[in-house]
Amino acid sequence: MTPRRTDPEPGTPPPDPAAPGRLARRLGTGDAVVIGLGSMIGAGVFTVYGPAAAAAGTGLLLGLALAAVVAYCNAVASAQLAAAYPTSGGTYVYGRERLGPWWGFAAGWGFVVGKTASCAAMALTFAAYAVPGPEWARRAAAIAAVAGLAALNYRGVTRTALATRVLVATSLTALAAVVLAIIAGDGAGADGLGGWSALGTGGVHGVLQAAGLLFFAFAGYARIATLGEEVRDPRRTIPRAVPIALLLTVAVYTAVGVAVLAALGPVRLAGATAPLTTAVEAAGAGFLTPVVRVGAALAALGALLALIAGIGRTGLAMARNRDLPGRLAAVHPRHRVPHRAEIAVAVAVSALVAVADLREVIGFSSFGVLVYYAIANAAAFTQPASDRRWPRALNVLGAAGCLTLAVTLPWGSVLGAAAMFAAGLVGRKVVLARRA
Repeated sequence: MTPRRTDPEPGTPPPDPAAPGRLARRLGTGDAVVIGLGSMIGAGVFTVYGPAAAAAGTGLLLGLALAAVVAYCNAVASAQLAAAYPTSGGTYVYGRERLGPWWGFAAGWGFVVGKTASCAAMALTFAAYAVPGPEWARRAAAIAAVAGLAALNYRGVTRTALATRVLVATSLTALAAVVLAIIAGDGAGADGLGGWSALGTGGVHGVLQAAGLLFFAFAGYARIATLGEEVRDPRRTIPRAVPIALLLTVAVYTAVGVAVLAALGPVRLAGATAPLTTAVEAAGAGFLTPVVRVGAALAALGALLALIAGIGRTGLAMARNRDLPGRLAAVHPRHRVPHRAEIAVAVAVSALVAVADLREVIGFSSFGVLVYYAIANAAAFTQPASDRRWPRALNVLGAAGCLTLAVTLPWGSVLGAAAMFAAGLVGRKVVLARRA
């Protein structure tokens, strides 16, 4: 008797988007760009400059440029793959189709677990800015935020896009106010940057570590690709939306990074726990502190909203192939969203928020995301000429950059994330053996 196949063959055409149980295509280019911005312009821009300055001083600007280059390589690889495979799942699907089921599973597992940690980081950051009370109150507020945004996602992806648009506009307004206040204020000015020679502070390793930290703040652009089953005309929309969202984010991060360095200098910036708040106070614009707090809280909410949507859809794709429990493959008959997968994500994130430390989850998440994109670059490298939109050299550069930045992370994060990958791969092997 021939055993029943439990692992669909790579190369199988994606399911018909019009079939029952599929997600609805409701998002245009503008919606996709906004969701990408909401994923990237999140808590990172309000928190990451302090640790980056501690690693590289003024050299964090070089780290920012390096992180942007790696992110661009990853973005075009994701866009090229998403145009060829316009279905939910992101690199989980691309890895299966181009490299094989195990590579796809590794990417999907890294994304789901790593981005679940990212959700916890966003929720904790929101609470840190929005709730000045005791720790238990902040954690309770973070859990409430997760529950509320999961409920919003449950109602449909168009509501997600609309809410993200509002949150992004508010966050950008707050950041613009901060930058303009620093320029017009009494901060350290250009002397705070330390001149061209200061860019070498921290050495090569310091710049690479700063790039790895800053990459965490960039890593939301693939959220557009994970929504590939819900955008209209994905072959046109996704390749346009991903680079636009990334370039806009690079411009915002560069302006903010230069401003806070000029206001504080690298030493003070490295010691700041809330860099933007400290910077506006140093510039004599302390009246903007509430603006910074509100902007940080809303940016964290925007990123958390888009993250929950992206993880839910990757979980949906993995459940369809039985790499996660099949019950998670359900699509709500009315709202057309993967409601069970999103509920599972909300429960897992709430559990992390209750016990985790913000600094721990950031490093853990970064490793999983970098592995995810290394696999995306490898998958894009194998695409035929008919599907290629960018040269293969960018795929090589992107994969090498991801792996290089991954090994610069703190060893505790590297070892913990490596153990997580091993557990997932061994678990899949055991499950497949039992099914057979």
